[in-house]
Amino acid sequence: MPPAKDLPDLVRRRLWELGMTVQEASRRARGTIAPEVLERLARSRGRAFISARLAGHLARALDVPENRVRRAADLPEVPDPREDVPTGPHLRLVHNQPAPEQAAGEA
Repeated sequence: MPPAKDLPDLVRRRLWELGMTVQEASRRARGTIAPEVLERLARSRGRAFISARLAGHLARALDVPENRVRRAADLPEVPDPREDVPTGPHLRLVHNQPAPEQAAGEA
């Protein structure tokens, strides 16, 4: 997957890929990032800046390796044991199943 052009793009894309609200992402980060901060990052149209301290917490919230967040935020990279972990979208398969009353009528 190509790296995010910037931090807001990464935040928006990962929230969408995970089907997660900013409140759920905040809980995933154990409350270290307020939902309002995630919302602001996701809505930003320009460059967004975060501190190096916040990068690890944001990575946990978005379920990505920390260096992916650091690259998107133009921060120096750090040794990260998760850097080779794939973070593709978690796709859900939807099957067309007949309604219960249709299935009963066919039996």
